[in-house]
Amino acid sequence: MIELKSPDEIERMHVTGRFVAEVLTEVGKLADVGVNLMDLEHHVRGMIEHRGAESCYWDYAPSFGKGPFRNVICLAVNDAVLHGLPHDYALRDGDVLKADIAVKIDGWAADSARTVIVGTAAEEDLRIVRATEEALEAAIDAARPGNRLGDISAAIGAVAREYGYPVNTEFGGHGIGRTMHEELHVPNKGKAGRGLKLEPGLTLALEPWFARTTDRIVFDPDGWTIRSADGSRTAHTEHTVAVTEDVPLVLTRREQEEPSARAGSDRLSTKDS
Repeated sequence: MIELKSPDEIERMHVTGRFVAEVLTEVGKLADVGVNLMDLEHHVRGMIEHRGAESCYWDYAPSFGKGPFRNVICLAVNDAVLHGLPHDYALRDGDVLKADIAVKIDGWAADSARTVIVGTAAEEDLRIVRATEEALEAAIDAARPGNRLGDISAAIGAVAREYGYPVNTEFGGHGIGRTMHEELHVPNKGKAGRGLKLEPGLTLALEPWFARTTDRIVFDPDGWTIRSADGSRTAHTEHTVAVTEDVPLVLTRREQEEPSARAGSDRLSTKDS
């Protein structure tokens, strides 16, 4: 069942969204050459505990996973793109890191992801990150009352075509609110004018993700981490968005969304882990 949220409920989701934005801003600052993924995981755990929030990932056990997820953030590197299981890996110069997090505060969820290039950025990596960011902005712009769900999917797919990236539709956006995943799957390509008519109060997590040269995916033996089937590099960008009477409201927008690539001087020290 699709639940339309009241303005008050959307504002409560916005509270959660601001915290999610804060976490991803922090991850972007800390992700640097030599930083271990598990240090990032433990740092985010501390932020969640300090805020009194609840991880939507901890003990998450969907049909496609291998046992319950026992981390609070998804961290995927290079050809890995979704559901990246944090593990003992030190980031290297030029790595493409996808960070995805969902939490609840006072019973309301928000979900967001960003891609950060660690250290020296290759132009082709900047390009695919830029494509996901532009696709997300196009999707947000389409999330208006009177439009249809297919208009959002078509907007994402149009940007992918412009850049020449194939699109996988097995994993995409979704409804969100009282839980991380609610009714509605939002594919990253589709036909405009098709599907559910968008109404004020609808809240969606929109998340374009692309691989450079394939739309096929494979799973790691951990049962969670999803990679491009041909090993090509990937990017993933996501925001939680509310359809309103007026313009779409992005609930997880970072105050100052940073460039995708960064030299990174804010190293994570052991005292932060």
